[in-house]
Amino acid sequence: MDTRGPLSAARREHDAVVAGLVRAYRAVPPGTPVRLGKRTSNLFRFGAGTAGDTVHLDTSGLTGVIEVDVAARTADVQGMCTYEGLVAATLPHGLMPLVVPQLKTITLGGAVTGLGIESTSFRHGLPHESVLEMDVLVPSGELVTAAPTGAHADLYAAFANSYGTLGYALRIRIELQPVSRYVRLRHHRFGTAEEATAALGELAGTDIDFLDGTVFSPTEHYVTVGEFVDEPTPGARVSDYTGMEVFYRSLQTRPVDHLTTHDYLWRWDTDWFWCSRAFGVQNPAVRRLWPRRYRRSDVYRRLVALDQRYQASNAVRRRLGHPEEEMVIQDVEIPTPRLPEFLAEFHAHVGIAPVWLCPLQLRGDRTWPLYPMKPHTPYVNVGFWSSVPVTGDKWQHNRFVEDLVARLDGHKSLYSTVHYGEAEFWERYNGAAYRAVKERYDPQGRVPDLFRKVGGGA
Repeated sequence: MDTRGPLSAARREHDAVVAGLVRAYRAVPPGTPVRLGKRTSNLFRFGAGTAGDTVHLDTSGLTGVIEVDVAARTADVQGMCTYEGLVAATLPHGLMPLVVPQLKTITLGGAVTGLGIESTSFRHGLPHESVLEMDVLVPSGELVTAAPTGAHADLYAAFANSYGTLGYALRIRIELQPVSRYVRLRHHRFGTAEEATAALGELAGTDIDFLDGTVFSPTEHYVTVGEFVDEPTPGARVSDYTGMEVFYRSLQTRPVDHLTTHDYLWRWDTDWFWCSRAFGVQNPAVRRLWPRRYRRSDVYRRLVALDQRYQASNAVRRRLGHPEEEMVIQDVEIPTPRLPEFLAEFHAHVGIAPVWLCPLQLRGDRTWPLYPMKPHTPYVNVGFWSSVPVTGDKWQHNRFVEDLVARLDGHKSLYSTVHYGEAEFWERYNGAAYRAVKERYDPQGRVPDLFRKVGGGA
């Protein structure tokens, strides 16, 4: 399956683990639900949980990096490898993936079958665009190698945004890029969304290395430019936001900053962007007592999952006579010229702040059928993650966002709550293209389809 020379010991070990996983999958009786056994999740769909007879496949042997080819600037990576592990393997070689999503426990396979994004996406697009080939265990039980051309090019194209419903990526070969030791940041403040949008558009056409933004209010916007440097500016400090300081607050006080490349890549993870404030972790007294090793996105996410399971927060609100709150956790892609419209309506009707901005554009002419963005068209990803009081229907704010995104010709990521009806869902996510690939690789319907997976509680 691999087109290169003799297999390394690491690759032979990987192939042995894969063979065992394939045997285990094929041994599952038809009709029995199957899931990958993962220790962590970055999804925000809290449904009824898995059925009691669900078989969880053991993926503990598929969590590493098989090989880094420094000369070719590629890496062969196991599908359950987290980006934390992937970056730890590539940085010593002066390399990193083209796009490193913000949270440490996002897996490469998860970012490819879902969607990932970060501040290199204005140039390098989304993680699946740097995949050269991948071995996929498809629902029919066959192990196939999908690449941009060849017998399984249809699976390669449709894999992004399929969320495991077309198969599980067990080995992924990706492109890498060279890095320097440090990143110099410049935070530019703008008073209006129009000014910030214009700056994002102009900067995306320059030679900078990283670009994103943060909105604190309708009158306070920051556009952050990052550039690789071998050494910090003479006399400048190198910041560390894993201690008492909080990264997003530095945007308001430090026009210029420096981080090691490692710390830049994980700058958002320590405080889960700004969401750690919900647990009091940004309070200095609490922060001193909260162990540094637990200042991580996966810890906070587990706390949210517990709260959602037992509805503890809403129970307290009811007891105090306050309205329940609706979680509004979404990432949406908006065509860049329409970003000010989106922000104006979002501020007026939802009111969450801060909000993250991340410009992106597809790398070339290729399109991805299940997430049909237009080539050569700039978008801005808008991320917002909080809860707001419910005054009507319990999903009123999420549905408002979905309707607004549709009106502005945007797209919504599927990692969190989805409230489209089935007909509307398939219209937005290319149901015809999906069904053609689904029928080829899952003719017996062993795995739920995409709508049932993300919108129907599967």
